[in-house]
Amino acid sequence: MRLRRPGQAVSITGAVFLAVAAAAAPSAGAAKEATHAATPSPVPRSVPEPSGYRMQDYKGPTPSTLTGGRVLDTAQAKRLHDAGVPFIDVLPRAPKPKGLPKGTIWRPEPRKDIPGSIWLVDTGYGALAPTMQAYFLDGLKRATKGDKSRPIVFYCKRHCWMSYNAARRAIAAGYTSVDWYPDGTNGWAEAGYALQPNEPQPRPDE
Repeated sequence: MRLRRPGQAVSITGAVFLAVAAAAAPSAGAAKEATHAATPSPVPRSVPEPSGYRMQDYKGPTPSTLTGGRVLDTAQAKRLHDAGVPFIDVLPRAPKPKGLPKGTIWRPEPRKDIPGSIWLVDTGYGALAPTMQAYFLDGLKRATKGDKSRPIVFYCKRHCWMSYNAARRAIAAGYTSVDWYPDGTNGWAEAGYALQPNEPQPRPDE
């Protein structure tokens, strides 16, 4: 019976080990593909302006431009706020349901706004009922004292298309100095500026 020398045994074992390891390891191409698949696609910071109002999916990346108006960063918004320019919040909030049983306590969701803001609730949707359109325009008229050339700033929260829609709606109504602050209360608070509790202007259907 012929015995294998120790060097031969080690060589065979090492070859088997290398073969198994090679079979178990993914190829360079496969590893690259797996890494690419595991990396999430970057979320776009802005998107092109639509041809009209945004009609659905109101939360998401917003445009970096506003045709007929100006887009503000936080520093610009703060300067206008300090100068007394009217700020209009258009964040939606569910109205009080009609026909609630007597004694029912209704607690709407609280909202903290940029100080001094006028909250024209639910006026940032892509389409407004005639009563809400009138509510919006009446609110702008009061805020600007009837002067459509007076600067006015629209906002809600970051990544919210409703403030974009409202700004476009004001431009369509003939306002000539419309500013849009897309970072809204998120950007304001992140800069260390105070927010304060606010309530919307009474809506016509309540």
